[in-house]
Amino acid sequence: MPIDILEKALTITADIVKVAPKHWLPPSEGSPAQSEMVIYKPLYNGTRGYIEKIANQINGCYEKGWFDACAVMIRRLLETLIIEVFESKNIENKIQKGGDFIYLRDLINVILSETSFNLGRNTKKALPKLKDIGDKSAHSRRFIAIRQDIDDIKSDLRVVIQELLILSGIKI
Repeated sequence: MPIDILEKALTITADIVKVAPKHWLPPSEGSPAQSEMVIYKPLYNGTRGYIEKIANQINGCYEKGWFDACAVMIRRLLETLIIEVFESKNIENKIQKGGDFIYLRDLINVILSETSFNLGRNTKKALPKLKDIGDKSAHSRRFIAIRQDIDDIKSDLRVVIQELLILSGIKI
């Protein structure tokens, strides 16, 4: 093979290496999930941008089989929605310590004992279960979530999300 052809091939290869990664990267704000395998879009559509993005990431993680990431994002969504409820009632001071929001464990304890609104029985029962899978995925070195772990909590998750969105006034 003549040297000039090899040099041309190397130049083209170098140009591809420079340009290709930029074209292969996902959009900076992420890609939309292709399905609603964990959270149905009507549940979170039209809420707040950050809630929609978290829900999208939960669905996207599930689609890709990234079940630990999915569980951690579920945990994040729970924290966010509980905070939204307290802020909507102007009682966020009940879930703050030193100006920062308390940990999810404590958020759940406070919302379960809060009397200024009526948290449903199913949500009260589901919150600790939902927290548990998120905690294991976030904090346990040897726990690796599988699809069934997420499938087992989908029904509870739907109930909790809907109730917290309604209590916060984000959805009617």
